[in-house]
Amino acid sequence: MAVTRAKKVEQVEKLSGELKNVSSVIVATFGKLTVAQDFELRKTLRASGARYRVVKNTLAQRAAKGSKVEEILKDLEGRTSIAYTQGDPVALAKALAKYAKDNPEFTFKAGVVEGRVISIKEIEALATMPAKEEIYSKLLFLINAPAQRLVTVMSAVGRDLAVVVNQGVEKQKFKNDAPAGA
Repeated sequence: MAVTRAKKVEQVEKLSGELKNVSSVIVATFGKLTVAQDFELRKTLRASGARYRVVKNTLAQRAAKGSKVEEILKDLEGRTSIAYTQGDPVALAKALAKYAKDNPEFTFKAGVVEGRVISIKEIEALATMPAKEEIYSKLLFLINAPAQRLVTVMSAVGRDLAVVVNQGVEKQKFKNDAPAGA
């Protein structure tokens, strides 16, 4: 069943609007994916806050005009799918890399992260990075650690003094040695 020209124009406009607002895009190719595999990929990407589309190359090229991803969607060949997100690019790359590892017929073509074109190796490297939340928690720990150490050292002085005084009292080191007439 052929797609009408009006339907194609509608698809291009919708995809164009979505691509103008995204920060990260990964373009991939696939072969012989089953419906179940495609459903699993879409479900995984939705969970990471990303969208996934299988598009015709010419429609993708037209939709990308004037956007940050125009460069990577030029001169596409073969089957093409686009995964994109406005959120965390690491989550997108992790989800796609895991899927590509489990399904060798799914391979990367190119990507754009924060307006910068990245290669296939950089996509794989991005997938090995920790998530944004994990980086934030490590950063907060590093910021908080010196303050915790300072409080520990400051409380140790008082605690150590109390221990010494207590030991002196227990061993009766503090006798009343003052003269009787004083």
